Formats: sequence, structure tokens, C-alpha cells
Amino acid sequence: MGWETRLEDTLAEVWRRLGRGVADRRAPARHPTFATVDAGGGPALRTVVLRAADPAAATLEVHTDAASDKAAELAREPRAALHVWDARARLQLRLAARAEAIVGAEAETRWARVPEGARLAYGGTPPPGAPLERPEDHDPTPERARFLPLRLHLTEIETLHLGEDRHRRARFRAADGWSGRWIAP
Repeated sequence: MGWETRLEDTLAEVWRRLGRGVADRRAPARHPTFATVDAGGGPALRTVVLRAADPAAATLEVHTDAASDKAAELAREPRAALHVWDARARLQLRLAARAEAIVGAEAETRWARVPEGARLAYGGTPPPGAPLERPEDHDPTPERARFLPLRLHLTEIETLHLGEDRHRRARFRAADGWSGRWIAP
């Protein structure tokens, strides 16, 4: 029996896989689906790049364009969720979080680490979501002021492992000190 049979090992495996997503471009956790609440109260989903994972603080980090719908949605409602599917491990992760903008010197430090080519994702005219006649009508010039790193304070982690003998589902909550409990799959 492996990590999926013990709660503490399951939680450790979640953080191991999230850490791998930060370090390895090919890891499934590298590109989680990120959900926010749109202006109409519905779900809004997109793929993001996982930039940091801190198990001690129970935080993750992603970056966005400050002019994006995602940034406006989080300003209105900071609750968010992430989803990761790891086919090889047959493991689904559902992570609930509260988003916080990283600003000031801390944001400057992160901007300094963004490679030149990747900076094209932050800025540009017109802003994200604006209509264009042709793709060439978008000027992708980066703008430092539009770079918005987000710290995601996890409030809940739910796992579902699709095992050969049985499926195992667990829920861990910050409010419970991350102790975890098994729940029906």
C-alpha cells in the first residue's frame, strides 16, 4: 500500500506534487485550472502557471495581468479554486483558496525574475479580452504596472485517488489544522 492509504501521507503527496509543478514544466501540477467567480456570479475557468508552493504557509502563487478579468473578479470576490488532474498517479486535486495581491517590494522581486519573453503576458494594448479586428492589432509590449502576482492562501484541499481496488477521497481543511478525514468518493 502506498501514500493513498494514509491521510498524512496523502497530504504530503499533494505538497510533493505541487512542489514538482513549480520546478518541472512537464509536471501535471504546473498548469492547474484556476476558477474565480465572474461578474454574473458564475464560474470562470482558465489555465495558470504554478509559480510557488509553500506547504508550511499553505500557500501557492500564480501571476496574472492586472487588467485581466481574473484580476477584477478576485478584487470583487477573493475566493478561488484550483484543479489538477495527474493521470499517471490517477489523482485529482481540488484546492480552495483566498487570493491576495502581492504588491510593493515583494512584487518587484518577482518581476525581476520573470524572463523577458514571459513578460509579454503582462501588458499590451488593448488589454485582455478587448475585441480585435485581427490578431496583429494587439501590441504585446510588457508593462510592469500590469504584472500582478497572487498569493493563494489555501483553505481546503480535497483529493480523489482512483485506485485499482477502491477509490479514496480525502478532505483537509485549514480550519481543522490540516488533519484531514476520509470522505466517500
